Amino acid sequence: MENELVFFFDSYALIEIYEKNFNYKKYSKVKVITTYFQVYETYYSLIRNGYSDEEIKSFFDFLQNFCIDLNFCWIPKSVEFRRKYNKRDLSYADCLGYIIAKELGIKFLTGDKEFESLLNVEFVRK
Repeated sequence: MENELVFFFDSYALIEIYEKNFNYKKYSKVKVITTYFQVYETYYSLIRNGYSDEEIKSFFDFLQNFCIDLNFCWIPKSVEFRRKYNKRDLSYADCLGYIIAKELGIKFLTGDKEFESLLNVEFVRK
């Protein structure tokens, strides 16, 4: 579908989708791209927030459908991005996700306040 909206979902966005945040409802119809690193962060956060393995299993399995392979050249670019914004509390996974979104020409969907003022970000908060 040529006019299909595509977003890179970071772990913040994935968690909000899982928790059915109304502000993320409109993103349920877009094409999702993410990586196993974001899925890892999401799984960890949901477990830390008290959800059981059984509660999140189907969501976890579902997320595999949206994980893309990594391009080796994204690693140094994401490291440089993290160094450039070293005063912000950015995770390695989020820096990689931001660079992937930029490289693919799609928006980086997040509610992480550290990304709010950056270009190419679709910022949605609770």
